[in-house]
Order: sequence, then structure tokens, then C-alpha cells
Amino acid sequence: MPDFRKLIENGSAHLFDGALGTELYRRGVFINVSYDEVNLKRPELVRDVHRAYREAGAEILETNSFGGNRMRLDQHGLGNRVHEINRVAAELARDVAGDDLYVAGSIGPLGIRIEPYGPTSRDEARAIFREQAEALAEGGADVFIVETFSDLSEVEQAILGCQDAANLPIIAQMTVQVGGETIYGVDPARIALHLDNAGADVVGLNCSVGPAMLLKAIQKMAEVTNRPLSAMANAGLPREVEGRKMYMASPDYFSKYTRRFIQAGVRFVGGCCGTTPDHIAAMASQVRALRPRQRVVVADAVREAEKTPGVEPVPTEQRSRLASKVVAGEMVTSVEILPPKGGEPDDVLEKVRKLKAAGVDAVNVPDGPRAMMRMGVLASCSIIEREVGLETIPHYCCRDRNLLGMMSDLLGAHALGLRNLLIITGDPPRMGPYPDATAVFDIDSVGLTNLVRKLNEGLDPGDNPIGEPTSFFQGVGVNHASIDPDYEIHHFEWKVDAGAQYAITQPIFDVDRFLAFLERIDHVRIPVIAAIWPLVSFRNAESLNNEVPGVEVPAEVLKRMQVASEKGKEEGMQEGLAIAREMVARLEPHVQGVQVSAPFGKVDFALEVFEALSGWTAGVKP
Repeated sequence: MPDFRKLIENGSAHLFDGALGTELYRRGVFINVSYDEVNLKRPELVRDVHRAYREAGAEILETNSFGGNRMRLDQHGLGNRVHEINRVAAELARDVAGDDLYVAGSIGPLGIRIEPYGPTSRDEARAIFREQAEALAEGGADVFIVETFSDLSEVEQAILGCQDAANLPIIAQMTVQVGGETIYGVDPARIALHLDNAGADVVGLNCSVGPAMLLKAIQKMAEVTNRPLSAMANAGLPREVEGRKMYMASPDYFSKYTRRFIQAGVRFVGGCCGTTPDHIAAMASQVRALRPRQRVVVADAVREAEKTPGVEPVPTEQRSRLASKVVAGEMVTSVEILPPKGGEPDDVLEKVRKLKAAGVDAVNVPDGPRAMMRMGVLASCSIIEREVGLETIPHYCCRDRNLLGMMSDLLGAHALGLRNLLIITGDPPRMGPYPDATAVFDIDSVGLTNLVRKLNEGLDPGDNPIGEPTSFFQGVGVNHASIDPDYEIHHFEWKVDAGAQYAITQPIFDVDRFLAFLERIDHVRIPVIAAIWPLVSFRNAESLNNEVPGVEVPAEVLKRMQVASEKGKEEGMQEGLAIAREMVARLEPHVQGVQVSAPFGKVDFALEVFEALSGWTAGVKP
């Protein structure tokens, strides 16, 4: 079989096949199974689809391996069969292609987010793609086609993984939405430049909506790259007809757009979701009759696409009073208070007024702690700052909002004047009284920290300008008592790399353990605020130790609380206060601040803890 690079270089238009999944579904494969496993269970069915596209006139057959990476196969218990499934996928296509057609090894997204907005590292993603590509090459693929990607970071790792696996050319295709941009807001010109720079031999778009919108996007790509272009559209958006999803774009309609794609300079055309052998047959006559026009890259368009967006962030010390003190190296104080249970904030506001009068720097407000329903954290903090004038540190968690909702929330919070944030992943709903509630977790705390850093640079996740930048002072949580300290340290490193500017700990009860943890993160040290929970009874200590994730109360502290509580309620509270003050006194030289929780809303009790700070008196900050 001639090298596929010859096909890339010959200047002619060439035809891919259409949708594999659509055809397998039409032949009775249910949607709740792994379509990639069909290669092993019903290989002749896959061959039948390939034959139908060969007979329709396709020159390049894609393997049935779009979801054949380890992450997706793991969802079906097939992660240990990655190599077998992909090798067989290529062999089946090769059987039908013979020596006169080409085989393209299909590689789709992982189905998870990778850094900077997800927990999977770029290196991990690259290795997963390499594993799949190696098997496809072994099975006889002539070219890799990485397709239907939305994330530039992920598609780059797919290209690199393919390059690691074999010396085969690479076609790289992104997918865009109705407006012509990716879900992250990246426009076609920037897509083309990124795929070009990443090393793809052919760049293009697939899936999306239908050929009309895809053509407009491809024309913008043609202005900025000399790489050959590819376009493989869906047969329109699916519509529900008598309970079935139907794609409405006809073969004749696709034939007309095939001509337009080629006239726009597209070299490789084909079909995506909803297209059938009839669509490919209609396209074949246009491909044989036409030659793509010569394209001219427009210098102005390239310069516009290459512009580095973003603005200089607001200096950290100017973002809030809290940020100013932290940057200056001063000790900061805060008290954690739960948001109102209902819609009436008066009780919370009264407590916050006491905190302001006592001289604390800020009030921490959790975001649905332990998956409990309370007033929204951003609304609560906005009311507090407006009514009392004390700065807040809203805890903002990833559990309840998708990526779009988070961006909307954060822009709204900034418009309301909120400037401090504590970014957390959030407790899963099953911990709370509503176990049937669903969690979103579009991104975790590392991804959200990256998102806030982008907003502070005046950019959305797709690096598109948002106008005036936000000026959040962004902190993260850190668990010094993690059962897996190595992972916690790595996770903290990722948070700092993502742009975290300070950290607040889980409640500290073992100072020696905490100081040992501080030594281990010294290489990525940012200002750390120590969280203190003044115990009120032995039962309170037992509950925290056994029921609150991330909290560990040492046996010595439990024993002290037990002995004191047996003497009476007041003695138990005083012993808890004494323990908290002892810890604050030891921690003061090593941390940037102290955050005290107000157990059961007892703010007066919480304020007494600060008396252990040097120079503290009520109403006068140290």
C-alpha cells in the first residue's frame, strides 16, 4: 500500500467513509454497550459496515475504535483489552480495505478533563493515547485520525501520543458548536494554528452540527494555515421522530456541500454522525470530479489569530484588604460561620457584627458544607459585605455547578464586589440528607483554580478576552492529616502551579503532624492559614474524629476532653478552649493567619481563641 503521505501531497480531494456508530446501531447494536467491543463479539458486522462504505466509493476506511482508549473502555470493564480491541479494529478495516484503500485509525477523546481543568495530567493522557495508537498501527492502520476533540490541550496530547506510537501521518480534527467555536470558546483560526503547531499533517473539523456551519468554520481555518484541510460533518442535528433520533440532512444535500467544501480548498471529506453509505455514495461523484482550489493564507488573519490575549492581572495586594495584609506578611484572623438555613439572614448578620467589632479580618462562609442545604454562599457573602462591611471568604465548590455555571457565578460574584475565594472540590451529595441529589464535578479544585487565574488575566477557558479582568484573591484547601500524604502533597503542588495564592488547612488538632507537613511543602510554600476548631465536649471531639472527612483528633486530645467533660459541660468547653489556645500559640510563628470555626454558631466562644495570639485584645487586631 502506498504511503498515505503521498495522498496528502498529491493535491487531490479524497473521500473518507461515514458514521460507523450510526450503521452499527441500524444493524441492531444497542447504545448501552461498548461499540468498540463489537470488534471482538461481532467482527463480521463491523466488516459489513466497512464493505458498505467501500462499495459506496470511500477511499479511506476508519477503524471502529473511536472510544477505544483505556479511560472509556474502563467504563465497560474492558480496560485490560485496549490493545486487543484496537488491533482487531484495524485488522477488520484492513481486511476490507485490501491493498487499494487506506485505513485510518480512529482515536477519540478520553471522556474526562485533563489539566489544567481536570485531574488527569498531560503526560498521563499522552501515554493513554500512545497505548491505543500502538495497537492501531500494529493492526495495519495507514494514518491516525484524532477526531471530535473540544479541548486544545487534550488534542495536543493525542497528537503527541500518536507520534510516540508510530511514524504515521496524523489527521487532527476538532469539533465546534453552533456559533463556530469550541465549548471553551476557541475560534476556528486558533484551532487551525494550534493543530498546525502541534504537528498534525492534516487539520480540520468533524461532527458539530451540519455541513453549512462547518463550511463557514473551515473557511476561517483556510485563511491561517497551509496544512491540508479535512471536513466531516454530521447529517445535521438529530430530531426526535416518533420516539427515534433521526438525522435529517439528505445524501443530495451532502453532495452539494461536498462541492462547496472542495471549492473552499478542503482535501479530505467524509461524514460523521448520522451519515450512511448513501451519503458517501452521493459525495463520491463530487470528489472524483473536482480538484480543491489553491488556497492563500491571509497574513492579517494569521496575525489576528496569533495575538496573545489577556491583560496584566491586578496586583495581588490590591485585590482585597485580606490580600493586602497577607502580602505584607501580617497575621490575619477569620471566623467560619455557616450560611443561613433559610432565607432570613438576620441571625448570621448579628454574629458577623460581633466579629467585626472584635476586629477579625474576615468571615469564612462554607458552600453547602457536608452536602447540607443552606443559602447560597455567594448570596450570603454579598449580603454580609453589604450589610456589615466585613470582608468574606466564600468557599466555592465544584460539586454543584458545571463549567458554564461556574464562570457565570464567578463573574457575578466579582460584579457584586466579592474578592476573596477559597476554592474546594466539595463533599459528595451522599454525605448529606439528600443522597439522591446528583453531583456535577465538571472540574475539581485544581481546574477551578486554573479557571479563576484565567479570569484574573481577563480570559475565559478558551483564552478569549472577557473585557476587564477579575481580581480575585484565590485560596485553596489543604489537608495536612490526609491518609495519603504523598498524594495530598502532589495535589497541593498542582494547586500552587494552577495559581493558588494562599491555603487554609483542615482543622488542626495535632500540631507536630502539621509542622511536619509544612516542611514537606516548603518547596511550594504559599501563605498558610491554620484552621482551629475549639472543641465544646468529648462527644463533639468523638464526632469530628469519626464522622468528618479530613479531621483526625489525637488520642491525647480525646482523653483530655473526656476527663474534662465528665466533670461538666462548662469544664468540657473550657478544656476545648484551652486546647485551641495552646495550638494557636504554637502555630503563630509558622503560619500567616488563624481561622477559627464557631462551633454550633458560638462566635463569642470562637473569639476567645484569638486571645492566644500575641497582642490580641477584643477590638484591637494583633
